[in-house]
Amino acid sequence: MVTIYHNPRCTKSRLTLQLLEERGEKVSVVLYLDTPPNKKTLKELIAKLGISARELLRKGEAVYKDNNLNDSDLSDAKLIDAMVAHPILIERPIVVKGKRAAIGRPPENVLDIL
Repeated sequence: MVTIYHNPRCTKSRLTLQLLEERGEKVSVVLYLDTPPNKKTLKELIAKLGISARELLRKGEAVYKDNNLNDSDLSDAKLIDAMVAHPILIERPIVVKGKRAAIGRPPENVLDIL
């Protein structure tokens, strides 16, 4: 089973979901804007991705600028709090299989974890 944190309005997210389906993967779709991950889940995703909380942020979003999230002194905990409060900040799509995860930018990135 593969889980995708998906935004159907995002081209990369749609292409990644299509890639998974074409490969015959059984996919669980999480519409993360409707059902945002909690702090625990975000921490697990970050660990599986092997990145920092800052690397999971979408820096082009207005809420990123409005909340001064470019402040390098902000801790991972503060950045995770911001993503919980504003899930639009979470980079997408995230695909999880077992103990591994990948961001589908480009969609082919997820092939490494399948």
